[in-house]
Amino acid sequence: MAAVTYATRILGVVFAERLALTGRAKAAFSEIPAAVLVAVIAPTILLTGTAEKIAALVTAAAAPRLPLLATIAIGVVTVVVMRNVFGQ
Repeated sequence: MAAVTYATRILGVVFAERLALTGRAKAAFSEIPAAVLVAVIAPTILLTGTAEKIAALVTAAAAPRLPLLATIAIGVVTVVVMRNVFGQ
């Protein structure tokens, strides 16, 4: 199972290097990381409590203005504080 997973990842990198993307395809591929991030985070925001929703909003507000590590720290601290405030 691990070998198959590893092989699919390596083959994806090998084939992606050989693709000559231009125009719309290049624009679409450049948006994949953001789409994956939203797909991972959105269920957490929608299916959890108030503390996590507030932390997501605070983190989203901080993300364009701060470096990645600072944004992550703000998100974690906000979740901890909000969970204590709401008793979760």
